[in-house]
Amino acid sequence: MLTIKNILCNFALMEYKKTDIEGVYVLEPKVFGDSRGYFFEAFKQSDFEKNIGHVDFVQDNESKSSYGVLRGLHYQKGAFSQAKLVRVIQGKVLDVAVDLRRKSPTFGKYVMVELSEDNKRQLFIPRGFAHGFLVLSEKAVFTYKVDNVYAPQAEASIRYDDPDINIQWPIDAKDVLMSEKDMKALAFKDAEMF
Repeated sequence: MLTIKNILCNFALMEYKKTDIEGVYVLEPKVFGDSRGYFFEAFKQSDFEKNIGHVDFVQDNESKSSYGVLRGLHYQKGAFSQAKLVRVIQGKVLDVAVDLRRKSPTFGKYVMVELSEDNKRQLFIPRGFAHGFLVLSEKAVFTYKVDNVYAPQAEASIRYDDPDINIQWPIDAKDVLMSEKDMKALAFKDAEMF
């Protein structure tokens, strides 16, 4: 007998799309909506492992920011590096991952993806990347899983406007809001790489 449960068990509820940078994926869920609202599967360990590989996520984080806030480009060095699975549950951001793996053919290149409450996309960023996002909506609630805990002694930042990376942010520099720490971030050429 064909039931909804059987259909869902045999139906891909998440599409895993490779990007131009090895190891970085865009995840697009199948959203089921009706007059009551919607439902989608945001994370399923077995499907994630089948498509990306095994990652032990150990912590979930959440931030709320207003329009023009730019957080990044952040990473943790060495043994404290982090893989991240990021998404937006309210609002819209432009999310960026920069390849810091010296032996990678895409070293110094970046992936840019719009994440929003409407498209419900997620971005998986493996270890060896700097990460940041720019808020494009009035407010945004951003949430992410990490596979390593925060280690203040290993944190690092690269300038969001570094000319060697040349990220094409769609906002005037005068409208960017950043932390004092991010304003003092290193240039790409001076940053510690993987």
